[in-house]
Amino acid sequence: MREINLEAFLPRLGDAVFETLLMVSVSFVLASVLGVLLGLLLYATRPGNLLQNRPVFAVLNLLINIIRPIPFLIIAVSIIPLTRAIVGTSIGPVAAIIPLTLVATVAVARIAESNLVAVDPGTIEAGAAMGASPVRVLFTIVIPEALGPLTLGLTYILVALVDSTAVAGVIGGGGLGDLAMRYGYQRFDWFVVGVIVVILIVLVQVAQWLGNVIARKVMH
Repeated sequence: MREINLEAFLPRLGDAVFETLLMVSVSFVLASVLGVLLGLLLYATRPGNLLQNRPVFAVLNLLINIIRPIPFLIIAVSIIPLTRAIVGTSIGPVAAIIPLTLVATVAVARIAESNLVAVDPGTIEAGAAMGASPVRVLFTIVIPEALGPLTLGLTYILVALVDSTAVAGVIGGGGLGDLAMRYGYQRFDWFVVGVIVVILIVLVQVAQWLGNVIARKVMH
């Protein structure tokens, strides 16, 4: 193992942590909004539901089923033209946000749909019987009823995004994954790898703790 030059390593480590937090936070916010809306549309258009529409449901369901099983690395590489068209480059943390958001959005959509389906139909029927429109029922009854479990589901996505940013670093996304590859693995410097692993573990634990705290507050 090489001798570590802390004066050179620490600034790089700080930049990598910032890039990772940037990728995670932006993609999480975008995926949460887009994914919940997509999941709500999936739920509402299911046969027998408030806005049932078999063609729309079938197309959305198929699209999610196609994207979800594909590993993040393959998704990130395959949509490079789209990433370049949106942000002008396929390298760096901003570019990595595009595939991260796409993968997280479909995962959030499926989680949201599963939680919404579990809402008591009697509550929905009561809202409809009181004259509330389908859209109002969805946003004032269905979503609030599923908010607790949905928060736990979003916590899982947040943790998964931390993991995915490490993979994004391998293909030029920056962040801790890139630092681990270039200054750790490629130089056989296991101290650098160890430090980054510890930081990733801490980030995951903080994300899980924060999600659990928010979920408990929402459920109460």
